[in-house]
Amino acid sequence: MELEDTVAVEVRKQEEVVETWNQRKQTQILQLSEKLIHGDLDSQIEAARDIRKLVRKSSSSSSSSSMKTRSKLAAAGVIQPLVFMLVSPSLDAREASLLALLNLAVRNERVIYIFVFIRNKVKIVTAGAVPPLVELLKFQNGSLRELATAAILTLSAAAPNKPAIVAAGATPLLVQILCSGSVQGKVDSVTALHNLSTSTENSAILDAKAAPPLINLLKECKKYSKFAEKTTALLEILSNSEEGRIAISKSDGGILTLVETVEDGSLVSTEHAVGALLSLCQSCRDKYRELILNEGAIPGLLRLTVEGTAEGRERARTLLDLLRDSPREKRLASSVLERIVYDIAARVDGADKAAETAKRLLQDMVQRSMEHSLSRIQHSAASCTPSDIRST
Repeated sequence: MELEDTVAVEVRKQEEVVETWNQRKQTQILQLSEKLIHGDLDSQIEAARDIRKLVRKSSSSSSSSSMKTRSKLAAAGVIQPLVFMLVSPSLDAREASLLALLNLAVRNERVIYIFVFIRNKVKIVTAGAVPPLVELLKFQNGSLRELATAAILTLSAAAPNKPAIVAAGATPLLVQILCSGSVQGKVDSVTALHNLSTSTENSAILDAKAAPPLINLLKECKKYSKFAEKTTALLEILSNSEEGRIAISKSDGGILTLVETVEDGSLVSTEHAVGALLSLCQSCRDKYRELILNEGAIPGLLRLTVEGTAEGRERARTLLDLLRDSPREKRLASSVLERIVYDIAARVDGADKAAETAKRLLQDMVQRSMEHSLSRIQHSAASCTPSDIRST
């Protein structure tokens, strides 16, 4: 037999093996669906556990296999009976269904497969999963509450699901988990709240009670991490309300932690951290600017005016303008300020260009200070009435 014929035979054999395997898997999926829909409780629990195993096994095989398995399971109608199990009196049934639903909805990192997981997420919410999941967030059973938090996190990643999750009352319970849950529960709550907050209509979902646990989590994590980016984004949202600003400033190390994030964070987390500090200072400069200066904010803000995002640089400059109005800032020796700016310039552009960069930064600061002063003079003149002017 020629080589080409041998290769063709082998290819056909492999195709037959794959086809046989696909047929067996499809038969297994249909059997699992039948158990879930028509079986007794024990059969349903067993089927839910088998669904989880099947998805996990296909995930370890390949992304393509994982996608196809999840898609076929959803098409076989397993989602609705799994959602019904979430309200079962049996805790085992709830746990088994939760794990199965999580595996059906969890996101695959490859972009070409995301649509399958978003579709499953939306199907799960449409099937009525959110109210029972919210009830599970109230449970004292730590394991079930953690699984429910993870499920809310996963489902909240799909934009169409966000209004339903907020409307069901999930956010106050997620804040409670922030305050008293396990470490994993707190981490999942932050991500879920961040997912929900990115929707415009949900921008005011946070309670000021979230500030202290968010500050504590930000203290403990790496300031340049993705988790820090989500945490600082939530703190910036909180800083838009008076209650949130008070809660941040009264949290142990609240302002210091934001200042440290400005110094050590990623481009995203520094932008959010300076945004929160700016909100505080703009709301009441007399109350907050000394608190911010006392935590040594100037060096980090100066660095951010050079290295940050466009929005981060603008926020840092605006905050520096506000801080320079402080008597404390006026006492800052010019030689000290020049040294700070020079050190930052050396890190950014190297020692050779440090002097030139530092000079440009200082000129920019002076220019902005002059513009700010002129603006205040013009504002005062515009608001002055004839009776305010002394006659000569």
